[in-house]
Amino acid sequence: MTHVNNIFLIGPMGTGKSTIGRQIASLLRLDFVDSDHEIQNRTGVDIPTIFDFEGEEGFRRREKAVIDELTHKEGQVLATGGGSVLDPENRRNLSSRGFVIYLYCGVDQQYQRTMRDRNRPLLQTDDPLGRLGTLMDERDPLYRTTADLVVTTENRSASSVAKEIVRKLAEN
Repeated sequence: MTHVNNIFLIGPMGTGKSTIGRQIASLLRLDFVDSDHEIQNRTGVDIPTIFDFEGEEGFRRREKAVIDELTHKEGQVLATGGGSVLDPENRRNLSSRGFVIYLYCGVDQQYQRTMRDRNRPLLQTDDPLGRLGTLMDERDPLYRTTADLVVTTENRSASSVAKEIVRKLAEN
């Protein structure tokens, strides 16, 4: 197996980055870190509160600093926020400091997985499905150009995706 010091998971909300990331970390005996949880731990408030007080721009500044710091560490699986790829420096840091995996699923499945989650500030709109579509149109090209590997989570269990990723890493 190719030795991978860091695995970075990117992709839209609702694709299972945190759940799958924990399983990959367990299978490979690596640490697991979620950049959104790290931001919440450091600020003492949830993501919607950060958005309320600082807007998306303030949140993205915090996210950029956390991703820069976390990607310098080794021996981890890092689940990033869905918008982390919007920043060119984040994309460079992720690409140069680890193996990047884009977890993909379609907009309808994202909606099914997130429609009851009130901790998604970008979906607090009259048309969350439409918003997911707009976000996918903007971000999918960035996910694809940043990723070393694309894996679908569409209609799949987290366990099957994690095992597929570990198998593909072993093949490299």
